[in-house]
Amino acid sequence: MIVSFHPCFRGDRNLICAGRAPGHKELLAIRGADAVVLPQGCSRALYEMAKRNCPNVFPNYDARFEYPDKLDQIRLFRDNGLPHPKTFIYSSVRDFSNQYGFSPPAGPFEFPFVFKLAWGGEGDTVFLICSEEQLRGAVNQARMHEKSGQAGFLIQQYVPTNRSLRLVLVGEKVFSYWRLQEDCHRFGTSVLKGARIDPDVDPKIGAGAEAYLLDFCRKTGINLAAFDVLFTADRQKSPLFLEINYYFGRRGLGGSEKFYRILLTEITGWLNGLGLSVKN
Repeated sequence: MIVSFHPCFRGDRNLICAGRAPGHKELLAIRGADAVVLPQGCSRALYEMAKRNCPNVFPNYDARFEYPDKLDQIRLFRDNGLPHPKTFIYSSVRDFSNQYGFSPPAGPFEFPFVFKLAWGGEGDTVFLICSEEQLRGAVNQARMHEKSGQAGFLIQQYVPTNRSLRLVLVGEKVFSYWRLQEDCHRFGTSVLKGARIDPDVDPKIGAGAEAYLLDFCRKTGINLAAFDVLFTADRQKSPLFLEINYYFGRRGLGGSEKFYRILLTEITGWLNGLGLSVKN
C-alpha cells in the first residue's frame, strides 16, 4: 500500500496533515504502508514519524532536518567535500565580537565580503559588506534575530559575478538555468531581486556542476532540492556551491504545472524502482 500526504499525488490512501501535528490515524496508516509520499513542506514531526515506521519515504529529507540552516549547510558541504566559497561560521554576535571586535579589519576578510544570517530565503538576509558601517548594521540585525531565537551568521568570501547557476534536483533528474542580474547596482541574483532567468547553460559548465551535485546527493540521499552555484569570472575552476533550497521557485522550470508533472513522474519512477505501484 502506498500512503500519500502530497495533495497532488494520489496513493492507495491519501491523507492531509498540513497545519497540525500527525496523530494516531497517520501513524497507523504509515505503519501499514509499503511507501510514503510526503509534501515538500512536511513538518519534522511527520517526516520523523514516516522514517521510523516505513522503509520507503519520498522525498529524502534526512539532510534537511539534520542540517536545517545556512550554517549547518556549510558544515554539510564540508563533511562531504562539496566545493564552496571560503566561509567562517559564528554561533552568535558575542562569538564574532570576541574574535574581531569592530576595529578594522573587523572579520576574517578584507572588504567586500558576504554576510548571511542563518535563516531566510530569496536573498533577504544576505548582504554585501563593503564598510565597517555596513558590518555594524548587519551585526545589529543578527543581534535582533538572536532575541527571537534565531542565532548565528556566517561571513563568506565574495565572488564577483552577476549570475548564479540554479540546479534543481527532482528525483533522479537535474534541471539547470542561470539567474542573471542585469542591474549592476544590485547585489544578489534571486528572481525577487530582479534577476532574469536564462536557460542557455553551456553544456560543459552544466555537466561539471551536475557531476559535483549528483556525487553529493548520492552521499547525502537528497532527492528533491534546488542548489545555488557560483563560478569565478573565468569559469574554469570548480563550481562553488552556496546553499540548498528545499522550497524553491518554479519559474525556471516552466511554472508550477510543469514542475508537478516532473515531480509526479519521478515519484512514479521511484515507486516502480521499488516494485510498487498505486493499486487503485
